[in-house]
Amino acid sequence: MKKIFISILLLLSCLSAYGKDKVEEIMKKGVIRIGTTGDYKPFTHLNGDKYEGYDIEVAKLIAKELGVKVEFVPTTWKTLISDLNEDKYDVAMGGITRTVKRQVEAQMSNPYLIFGKCYLVRKGEKEKYNSIEAVNKPSVKVGVNIGGTNEIFADEHLFKATIIRYKNNLDVPVAVEKGEVDVMVTENPEAITYEKINSKLEGALTEATLTKSQMGYMVHKDQQHLLNTINFILAELEVRGTIPELKNQYLK
Repeated sequence: MKKIFISILLLLSCLSAYGKDKVEEIMKKGVIRIGTTGDYKPFTHLNGDKYEGYDIEVAKLIAKELGVKVEFVPTTWKTLISDLNEDKYDVAMGGITRTVKRQVEAQMSNPYLIFGKCYLVRKGEKEKYNSIEAVNKPSVKVGVNIGGTNEIFADEHLFKATIIRYKNNLDVPVAVEKGEVDVMVTENPEAITYEKINSKLEGALTEATLTKSQMGYMVHKDQQHLLNTINFILAELEVRGTIPELKNQYLK
């Protein structure tokens, strides 16, 4: 009975938190809380105690437009939606794929990037791993981060391969370089980034990706005003040329 009572109180607390207008709350507190994994270059990367990346800069711009400070809150791919529902942050940002599941359980902003699944491999091996069939073999070790769409893709399409799962996405490129895995399931922006910064790695299928998807930002399903506000700010930043400049800096 005690456990049931506690569960009811937690539920009521969550309902109360999201019965309020988040934009009004953010303006009143003077802070917008951004949930981010900090493990997905070039979108979000925790460098020491400082977050860096394309979406980190966008988050700062959104805060500036609202006239508030930005606070980055750590989360994981596995708990991305549950942390949002528990009101640990206002907006989830950092290379988040727009999926039907996420739209049903939360709300996704307008898309800001079209991308696709591909592989990150060791230098000189992109022709060896140039298809699903070439990787979907027991002899091929595939690295994925737990809880994200890369894991879902591997489970659905590379089920014959030996799948090795990592809690932190930043550990997977290291595993490829060291030979712990042969292939990392990733997206072309991340593969291209690692190809630039690490001469021992290269992307496979970065031009002819295995899928086509879009990225967006995520808010609680009851916060339509906040979603509209984010979409409005992003459109304004696009018109001003700020977004194109950031994309040239981080995503080209």
